[in-house]
Amino acid sequence: MNQTEIIKNTPYQKPFLFIDELTEISEQGITGNYTFKKNEFFYKGHFKNNPITPGVILTEVMAQIGVVCLGIYLLKNEFRLEKKIQIALTSSQVDFFISVLPNEKVTVISEKKYFRFNKLKCSVQMINEKNELVCRGTISGMILF
Repeated sequence: MNQTEIIKNTPYQKPFLFIDELTEISEQGITGNYTFKKNEFFYKGHFKNNPITPGVILTEVMAQIGVVCLGIYLLKNEFRLEKKIQIALTSSQVDFFISVLPNEKVTVISEKKYFRFNKLKCSVQMINEKNELVCRGTISGMILF
């Protein structure tokens, strides 16, 4: 399964799809990126005249790339096109270090900690184009068909 198929089979669509590209995919982890456009829906009203990407959105980007896309890849042999994927976030613990502004590109790097009974737990970090750590943490989810 390639990056295009993985992204296509996520349960997201614009304006809530936060994956531009997956650059590395393996049984042990995944790397991908997303560029925050200046007209994203969540910038309206999130800090007047000084838009900053909300932490919940940063966490969502990490979950979409680092857990959902990796989970789809890990379940590729069980994947059935006629069935819709179901995702349930089971836990997240994320520490934030710097802000992400409109038009910034971020890269998510996820490392699988364990995958059992369709529950995936990953250590995930986000870096910006200057290679600065934006946030990092642990995210777990259940992936069902």
